[in-house]
Amino acid sequence: MTKVLPIAAIAGALVVGGGWMLTQGNGPTDRGAQLMGAAMAQEAVEVDTSSVIEMVQGNPDATVEVIEYASYTCPHCATFHANQYEELKANYIDTGKIRFVYREIYFDRFGLWASMLARCGGPERFFGINDLLYTQQREWLAGGQDPALVADNLRVIGLTAGLEAEQVDACMSDAETAQTLVAWFEENSEADGVRSTPSFVINGELYSNMNYGEFAAILDAALEE
Repeated sequence: MTKVLPIAAIAGALVVGGGWMLTQGNGPTDRGAQLMGAAMAQEAVEVDTSSVIEMVQGNPDATVEVIEYASYTCPHCATFHANQYEELKANYIDTGKIRFVYREIYFDRFGLWASMLARCGGPERFFGINDLLYTQQREWLAGGQDPALVADNLRVIGLTAGLEAEQVDACMSDAETAQTLVAWFEENSEADGVRSTPSFVINGELYSNMNYGEFAAILDAALEE
Protein backbone atom coordinates (compact mmCIF):
# COMPACT_ATOMS: atom_id res chain seq x y z
CA MET A 1 0.00 0.00 0.00
CA THR A 2 1.16 3.55 -0.67
CA LYS A 3 0.86 6.23 1.99
CA VAL A 4 1.14 9.97 1.31
CA LEU A 5 3.24 11.20 4.21
CA PRO A 6 4.25 14.78 5.09
CA ILE A 7 7.95 15.17 4.39
CA ALA A 8 8.32 16.47 7.95
CA ALA A 9 7.49 13.00 9.18
CA ILE A 10 10.37 11.36 7.35
CA ALA A 11 13.06 14.00 7.06
CA GLY A 12 13.28 15.18 10.67
CA ALA A 13 15.86 12.58 11.64
CA LEU A 14 19.63 12.81 12.03
CA VAL A 15 22.03 9.88 12.15
CA VAL A 16 24.13 10.22 15.29
CA GLY A 17 26.54 7.48 16.27
CA GLY A 18 24.65 4.90 14.24
CA GLY A 19 21.31 5.63 15.95
CA TRP A 20 18.36 7.79 15.00
CA MET A 21 17.94 11.10 16.78
CA LEU A 22 14.57 12.50 15.84
CA THR A 23 13.21 15.95 16.56
CA GLN A 24 11.61 16.45 19.96
CA GLY A 25 8.12 15.22 20.72
CA ASN A 26 7.41 12.63 23.38
CA GLY A 27 3.63 12.82 23.78
CA PRO A 28 1.02 10.61 22.08
CA THR A 29 0.06 11.81 18.60
CA ASP A 30 -2.30 10.83 15.83
CA ARG A 31 -0.04 12.02 13.04
CA GLY A 32 3.44 10.96 12.02
CA ALA A 33 4.30 14.58 11.29
CA GLN A 34 3.59 15.48 14.91
CA LEU A 35 5.54 12.43 16.00
CA MET A 36 8.64 13.79 14.35
CA GLY A 37 8.30 17.28 15.65
CA ALA A 38 7.84 18.70 12.21
CA ALA A 39 8.79 22.31 11.84
CA MET A 40 9.44 21.63 8.18
CA ALA A 41 7.82 22.10 4.78
CA GLN A 42 4.40 20.55 4.27
CA GLU A 43 5.38 18.97 0.98
CA ALA A 44 4.14 15.36 0.81
CA VAL A 45 5.84 12.30 -0.56
CA GLU A 46 4.45 8.85 -1.33
CA VAL A 47 5.73 6.02 0.83
CA ASP A 48 5.12 2.42 -0.21
CA THR A 49 4.43 0.37 2.93
CA SER A 50 3.92 -2.98 1.22
CA SER A 51 7.41 -4.14 2.26
CA VAL A 52 6.57 -4.08 5.99
CA ILE A 53 6.28 -7.63 7.31
CA GLU A 54 3.41 -8.52 9.63
CA MET A 55 4.79 -10.18 12.75
CA VAL A 56 2.56 -13.18 13.45
CA GLN A 57 2.35 -15.98 16.01
CA GLY A 58 -0.04 -18.90 16.30
CA ASN A 59 -2.17 -20.51 13.64
CA PRO A 60 -2.15 -18.56 10.35
CA ASP A 61 -5.45 -20.19 9.37
CA ALA A 62 -7.26 -19.65 12.68
CA THR A 63 -10.80 -18.31 12.54
CA VAL A 64 -10.02 -15.82 15.33
CA GLU A 65 -7.44 -13.09 14.76
CA VAL A 66 -6.07 -10.85 17.49
CA ILE A 67 -4.08 -7.76 16.52
CA GLU A 68 -2.21 -6.09 19.34
CA TYR A 69 -1.25 -2.43 18.94
CA ALA A 70 1.51 -1.49 21.37
CA SER A 71 4.40 0.90 21.95
CA TYR A 72 7.77 -0.19 23.28
CA THR A 73 7.85 2.89 25.53
CA CYS A 74 4.40 2.25 27.02
CA PRO A 75 4.56 0.94 30.63
CA HIS A 76 1.06 -0.57 30.35
CA CYS A 77 2.23 -2.52 27.31
CA ALA A 78 5.18 -3.90 29.28
CA THR A 79 2.80 -4.94 32.06
CA PHE A 80 0.49 -6.62 29.55
CA HIS A 81 3.37 -8.60 28.07
CA ALA A 82 4.56 -9.71 31.49
CA ASN A 83 1.10 -10.94 32.48
CA GLN A 84 -1.87 -11.33 30.14
CA TYR A 85 0.23 -12.04 27.07
CA GLU A 86 2.03 -14.96 28.72
CA GLU A 87 -1.32 -16.60 29.50
CA LEU A 88 -2.68 -15.86 26.05
CA LYS A 89 0.43 -17.35 24.48
CA ALA A 90 0.18 -20.54 26.53
CA ASN A 91 -3.56 -21.04 26.14
CA TYR A 92 -4.45 -19.59 22.74
CA ILE A 93 -1.38 -18.82 20.62
CA ASP A 94 0.81 -21.88 21.19
CA THR A 95 -2.23 -24.15 21.05
CA GLY A 96 -3.13 -22.84 17.58
CA LYS A 97 -6.50 -21.45 18.56
CA ILE A 98 -5.80 -17.92 17.32
CA ARG A 99 -3.71 -15.94 14.89
CA PHE A 100 -1.85 -13.26 16.86
CA VAL A 101 -0.47 -10.19 15.08
CA TYR A 102 1.78 -7.61 16.76
CA ARG A 103 1.81 -4.07 15.35
CA GLU A 104 3.92 -1.20 16.64
CA ILE A 105 2.63 2.26 17.53
CA TYR A 106 5.09 5.17 17.70
CA PHE A 107 4.35 7.76 20.35
CA ASP A 108 7.97 8.95 20.43
CA ARG A 109 11.33 8.56 18.75
CA PHE A 110 12.54 5.87 21.13
CA GLY A 111 9.60 3.64 20.26
CA LEU A 112 10.52 3.91 16.59
CA TRP A 113 14.16 3.05 17.29
CA ALA A 114 13.10 0.01 19.32
CA SER A 115 10.84 -1.14 16.50
CA MET A 116 13.67 -0.82 13.97
CA LEU A 117 15.83 -2.95 16.27
CA ALA A 118 13.11 -5.57 16.87
CA ARG A 119 12.67 -6.01 13.12
CA CYS A 120 16.40 -6.17 12.47
CA GLY A 121 16.61 -9.95 12.74
CA GLY A 122 13.49 -10.63 10.68
CA PRO A 123 10.40 -12.60 11.76
CA GLU A 124 12.51 -15.41 13.23
CA ARG A 125 14.02 -13.18 15.91
CA PHE A 126 11.31 -10.54 16.23
CA PHE A 127 9.37 -11.93 19.18
CA GLY A 128 12.53 -12.80 21.10
CA ILE A 129 13.77 -9.21 20.78
CA ASN A 130 10.22 -8.03 21.49
CA ASP A 131 10.35 -9.85 24.84
CA LEU A 132 13.73 -8.31 25.72
CA LEU A 133 12.49 -4.81 24.92
CA TYR A 134 9.57 -5.21 27.30
CA THR A 135 11.29 -7.06 30.13
CA GLN A 136 14.15 -4.53 30.07
CA GLN A 137 12.03 -1.48 29.28
CA ARG A 138 13.00 0.49 32.38
CA GLU A 139 16.68 -0.23 31.88
CA TRP A 140 17.02 0.80 28.23
CA LEU A 141 14.80 3.85 28.74
CA ALA A 142 16.73 4.91 31.86
CA GLY A 143 18.72 7.41 29.81
CA GLY A 144 15.57 9.07 28.50
CA GLN A 145 17.07 12.55 28.60
CA ASP A 146 20.11 11.36 26.66
CA PRO A 147 19.13 9.95 23.23
CA ALA A 148 22.67 8.68 22.59
CA LEU A 149 22.50 6.60 25.78
CA VAL A 150 19.11 5.14 24.81
CA ALA A 151 20.53 4.23 21.39
CA ASP A 152 23.50 2.53 23.06
CA ASN A 153 21.16 0.63 25.41
CA LEU A 154 19.17 -0.60 22.42
CA ARG A 155 22.36 -1.75 20.71
CA VAL A 156 23.18 -3.86 23.78
CA ILE A 157 19.78 -5.55 23.53
CA GLY A 158 20.44 -6.27 19.86
CA LEU A 159 23.80 -7.84 20.66
CA THR A 160 22.25 -9.84 23.50
CA ALA A 161 19.71 -11.19 21.02
CA GLY A 162 22.53 -12.48 18.82
CA LEU A 163 22.65 -9.74 16.19
CA GLU A 164 26.01 -8.54 14.88
CA ALA A 165 27.12 -5.00 15.77
CA GLU A 166 27.27 -3.97 12.10
CA GLN A 167 23.79 -5.37 11.56
CA VAL A 168 22.36 -3.41 14.49
CA ASP A 169 23.94 -0.15 13.34
CA ALA A 170 22.71 -0.67 9.79
CA CYS A 171 19.16 -1.33 10.95
CA MET A 172 19.01 1.65 13.28
CA SER A 173 20.37 4.07 10.68
CA ASP A 174 18.14 2.94 7.80
CA ALA A 175 16.27 6.04 6.64
CA GLU A 176 14.05 4.14 4.23
CA THR A 177 12.92 1.74 6.93
CA ALA A 178 12.22 4.62 9.32
CA GLN A 179 9.98 6.45 6.87
CA THR A 180 8.21 3.26 5.83
CA LEU A 181 7.46 2.26 9.41
CA VAL A 182 6.09 5.70 10.26
CA ALA A 183 3.79 5.60 7.23
CA TRP A 184 2.74 2.03 8.10
CA PHE A 185 1.98 3.02 11.68
CA GLU A 186 -0.23 5.85 10.43
CA GLU A 187 -2.13 3.61 8.04
CA ASN A 188 -2.83 1.03 10.71
CA SER A 189 -3.82 3.39 13.49
CA GLU A 190 -6.12 5.37 11.20
CA ALA A 191 -7.75 2.26 9.73
CA ASP A 192 -8.48 0.68 13.11
CA GLY A 193 -9.11 3.87 15.10
CA VAL A 194 -6.34 3.17 17.60
CA ARG A 195 -5.74 6.04 20.03
CA SER A 196 -4.10 4.36 23.01
CA THR A 197 -1.89 1.40 23.85
CA PRO A 198 -2.21 -1.42 24.32
CA SER A 199 -5.26 -1.80 22.09
CA PHE A 200 -6.58 -4.95 20.45
CA VAL A 201 -8.56 -5.70 17.34
CA ILE A 202 -10.30 -9.07 17.70
CA ASN A 203 -11.92 -10.23 14.47
CA GLY A 204 -12.30 -6.63 13.38
CA GLU A 205 -13.61 -5.17 16.66
CA LEU A 206 -11.50 -2.71 18.67
CA TYR A 207 -10.93 -3.27 22.40
CA SER A 208 -8.91 -1.39 25.00
CA ASN A 209 -6.62 -3.02 27.56
CA MET A 210 -8.27 -5.68 29.71
CA ASN A 211 -7.44 -8.39 32.20
CA TYR A 212 -6.85 -11.98 31.15
CA GLY A 213 -10.29 -13.20 32.24
CA GLU A 214 -12.05 -10.65 30.06
CA PHE A 215 -9.74 -11.41 27.15
CA ALA A 216 -10.32 -15.15 27.44
CA ALA A 217 -14.09 -14.72 27.58
CA ILE A 218 -14.06 -12.71 24.34
CA LEU A 219 -11.82 -15.23 22.62
CA ASP A 220 -13.87 -18.21 23.78
CA ALA A 221 -17.07 -16.61 22.51
CA ALA A 222 -15.44 -15.87 19.14
CA LEU A 223 -14.13 -19.43 18.89
CA GLU A 224 -17.63 -20.80 19.42
CA GLU A 225 -19.15 -18.78 16.57
